[in-house]
Amino acid sequence: MLIALACTCLLVAGVAFAQGFRGFETEMTASATAPSSEFHFIRLEYTDLPQFHRRFGFSSRDGRGSGWWMMDWPDADDHFTTGVQRLTRVHTGDPRHLGLTDPLLFDYPWIYATQVGWWDLKDSEVARLREYLGRGGFLVVDDFWEGEQWEIFKRTMERVLPNQPIVGIPESDSMMHVLYDIYDKDRTFIPGTRHLRRGPSGRLVIQQPPGTEPSWRGMYDSSNRLIVAINFNMDMADAWEYADHPDYPEAKTTLAYRFGINYLLYAFTH
Repeated sequence: MLIALACTCLLVAGVAFAQGFRGFETEMTASATAPSSEFHFIRLEYTDLPQFHRRFGFSSRDGRGSGWWMMDWPDADDHFTTGVQRLTRVHTGDPRHLGLTDPLLFDYPWIYATQVGWWDLKDSEVARLREYLGRGGFLVVDDFWEGEQWEIFKRTMERVLPNQPIVGIPESDSMMHVLYDIYDKDRTFIPGTRHLRRGPSGRLVIQQPPGTEPSWRGMYDSSNRLIVAINFNMDMADAWEYADHPDYPEAKTTLAYRFGINYLLYAFTH
């Protein structure tokens, strides 16, 4: 696959906005249909665990709805898609969203799920995810944290892939070098906007939650192919969502795009 650019910085077109600004409602459109491009950002729909159900509210500046699955939608999806379009020669289409039992799931080789510490997958969804991964699909999960969220996610994945452990992705893994070379020294905390504060001098300060350590983990199939990429104790989607915001740290956006594009190209080529 030919790569158009190997930039380390990304400027996503958009208008700067004031911190805390909330935009207009975006209706839940762009659900999945047959693919029209090589890549569509596919966001996974799921039902929340009842005790953790997220009520109706803003998911990003430009969208709102209920359920944890849609956090950062549609801004993160749109901005990441723009990045893929600018930094590679992958033909990109509109971002979409679907559930695990949607018959079109197998038309898409790459899916993304957020807040997976609160998901409640039914047996039919577990079976479908297992089949999807077994047939070559690739899952990226993001924005969940130490403690109960990790335990819920781990128990779910034990149902999906009962004999496959969750392990750290080593620096030597080909995913870490498929386009961008990412080394252990580069793996730093990617904050959500809720982790950014103004210090006494007015400079932006990143406040990593106490007791957390960012970790890039994964699950592999029997052929040692990475099939689940786990962004743990970080908020990669916020780095995509706020790529057009002058106050979000550019270095964190750059790292998030490098990882995201490496995930995508790995999924397409391995």
